[in-house]
Amino acid sequence: MSGGAMAPGRSQFGPAVDRFDTAADALLERFRGHDGVDAVFRAASQAGDFSAVWHVTNLTRGLLVRRPDQVIALAAGLGVESLLVNQGVKRIFRRPRPTMEGDHRTPVRRPSTSSFPSGHASAAAFNATVLTGWDRRRAPLWWAIAFVVGTSRAHVRIHHASDVVAGALVGIGFGLLARRIFTVLGVDR
Repeated sequence: MSGGAMAPGRSQFGPAVDRFDTAADALLERFRGHDGVDAVFRAASQAGDFSAVWHVTNLTRGLLVRRPDQVIALAAGLGVESLLVNQGVKRIFRRPRPTMEGDHRTPVRRPSTSSFPSGHASAAAFNATVLTGWDRRRAPLWWAIAFVVGTSRAHVRIHHASDVVAGALVGIGFGLLARRIFTVLGVDR
């Protein structure tokens, strides 16, 4: 591997997770080094920084459907989700990243938190889960964005693939909880 990249795997999660991470990294390596693919995943990774893509998506959708209550609810929910994942869950596991700088072919912002679970993937799945509850017709769009943002983190080697999968599962869980809360608060369809 190039650019100081360390082999994925070798984690506290055991050999099965290590094998998964190694296989996923080998698969992604087949796509790395292709200008178009690298540009898409680098842009997606950067768009996921501070959940910018989700704030823009939320605001745009909320304005189009005239649901400022949903804009506020999702923005607040995203803030809580991000705090819980980045300042809570990540501190429990403290998993080292595959690299601190990412892959030299796709330079991205250096994260300040640990690797597990992926905050980008968690925020992406959280938003896709909540938005799907409000707008099923556009669910393929929400989940496509979530998939690309989540996958981008393993592509640029800031996360192990298992971090991304775990982040997505955490995000779905928090998203389902948020949907229940939003329903109780009257911020639903």
